[in-house]
Amino acid sequence: MHTPFDFKEGADRTVYVKAVAVADLPKEVQDSAGERELLYAVHDAGGEQLALVADRRMAFVLARQNDMTPVPVH
Repeated sequence: MHTPFDFKEGADRTVYVKAVAVADLPKEVQDSAGERELLYAVHDAGGEQLALVADRRMAFVLARQNDMTPVPVH
């Protein structure tokens, strides 16, 4: 979770934002999630998780700040 990721790397600039149930995450992440029931994951086109953030808006802002195009996953 604390591994830095170089968002400028790679040619595909589309990322996918999806809600993740805190209960489905590793115990250490659950412990740091506080009272939240959901977190939001940012994934690349290959499905690799690039980031995990507290709210949906933050996920979209993070993607745009790194010159990526966020797409919601339902």
